[in-house]
Amino acid sequence: MSTDWTDWAAPSLDDFAALARRAFDDLPRVFRDAAGEVVIRVDDFPDDKTLDEMEIDDPFGLTGLYSGVDIGRRDAMGPAAEPSRVFLYRRPILDEWCERGNVGLYDLIAHVLIHEIGHHLGLSDDDIDAIEAAAGE
Repeated sequence: MSTDWTDWAAPSLDDFAALARRAFDDLPRVFRDAAGEVVIRVDDFPDDKTLDEMEIDDPFGLTGLYSGVDIGRRDAMGPAAEPSRVFLYRRPILDEWCERGNVGLYDLIAHVLIHEIGHHLGLSDDDIDAIEAAAGE
């Protein structure tokens, strides 16, 4: 096998979606059940509107995003909410993966996915960081 990087292709959007699906399927059933019908979408980058709303100048600065009303704040009797979505951004994730060099691509995709599903479940960044720190101990 050649070691010339020009012979290798970056994982496609479909490849990323397959890895994200596998990461979701590998989660404990209780977590998958709690996530419900969240839609997982893979795009190359966040759109300009999202970057503007989040006040992010560099499109490589956002690897994932939860869009929707978290399950703790939904009104069961009100009109149906728009579908909750988790966005994974391929190019920023690839960039982080290459820069870090100490984590597998599947693991990084799973990490971002779990983080965004945490927001779907109503957890803050601080909550998610505390859970990750406790799990790493």
